[in-house]
Amino acid sequence: MPGKPTHRPHCIFCSSPYHDYRRCPLAFKLIALRKITAKQEYTAQSPNIFVGTHGYPRVNVGFLNVEQYTEHDEPLKWSRENRQIPHIVGLRASLINSTYNQHIKRFSERLTAMAQEVSMAKRPADIELSLKKKPSFRTTFTQDAQPHGPNVPLVRARFTSNVATDQRVERVVDDTDLKAASGIATLYKRGVDEHRLTRLLSIGNLGVRAQRKLVPTRWSITAVDDTVGKQLIAHLKRFPEGNCTVHTGGYLGNEYVIMLFDDVWSYELFEGYLPRLKAIGNEAWETDYEPYEGRKSYAEETAGGYYAARLAILEALARRRRQAAVLALRFVTQEYSVPLGVWVVREAVRKAMQSAPRTFPDRAHMLRFVLDYCRQYFVDCRGVLAKSKLLRKLKSQTKLNQWV
Repeated sequence: MPGKPTHRPHCIFCSSPYHDYRRCPLAFKLIALRKITAKQEYTAQSPNIFVGTHGYPRVNVGFLNVEQYTEHDEPLKWSRENRQIPHIVGLRASLINSTYNQHIKRFSERLTAMAQEVSMAKRPADIELSLKKKPSFRTTFTQDAQPHGPNVPLVRARFTSNVATDQRVERVVDDTDLKAASGIATLYKRGVDEHRLTRLLSIGNLGVRAQRKLVPTRWSITAVDDTVGKQLIAHLKRFPEGNCTVHTGGYLGNEYVIMLFDDVWSYELFEGYLPRLKAIGNEAWETDYEPYEGRKSYAEETAGGYYAARLAILEALARRRRQAAVLALRFVTQEYSVPLGVWVVREAVRKAMQSAPRTFPDRAHMLRFVLDYCRQYFVDCRGVLAKSKLLRKLKSQTKLNQWV
């Protein structure tokens, strides 16, 4: 959590000291919900499904739906068109999550078969819904998954038109001898993005038949990022090492400084929230690291952001056909007033990696630049660099070419 405020609150809606009323999530929600008329029975369009974690292994599965779909479930488009937080929250707050309860390994439910079709669809499915009660609008925010509107128990649902499915997806889903990781890798190579892969995995559409199960959406997001990332790492290790390079940039108040060292693959991420960094300094950083051999445990401190940022960096390195030791710093500014899901991290890093690179003759010059650059956030990064496992490894290792 952010450090103790040193000045008076100034948001007139929620009294937060970290944003003003123009960035308040409560204000965004109130504006969005003024446009919605609650109904108990209606025809809608469903772009996605949501699988919760509560009660696991019995979980709530929901059809995310809205009467008139525009771009309610298109994070890649939001990033491409530089959509801002009020616009995104307004869209997501209007998505109703019509839910039913299901065991993760039972697929006999007709509703689950419908949800699987929604996950394979090229475009939002037309669906007629009957709910247990009228929605009482409220928005659900979590760190990893995108926010959505109210959860309402579902009574009945039926498609009102045929669901057009993607043939690339359909072939992999029909292959019940193909492991989930292989299915994810195959579809990613064929141009199916991570957002669509997540919904396929979460509703049990991938994997060997006997092993298929529902996966909560929060978990499936990280599973897809990690699986694709590992495939790219294996590919990347065949490439030569690049130069000492820095990329900077971000999206929606998530700013990154990404250092690429002239060495073999390894990766370390530091994350810090600026109000807290300014208040208590180096102790506010959260960090995870992996050496060339990879890591065997989950990234507990930086969680899903670790894998999302890694994927975006790996994509850029793969395009350049280079490998590198990567040290990334994430500064979460006050602009990021609402958690919108881990997709923001992925897109912020993609934008940073697309920025014009700054190339340096050696590591020392690059680190001096980074220290100067980080002062714009009023943060002294000498302490965090001193804590870096990756930098210690680079300083201590002896390479064969030193003796040739």
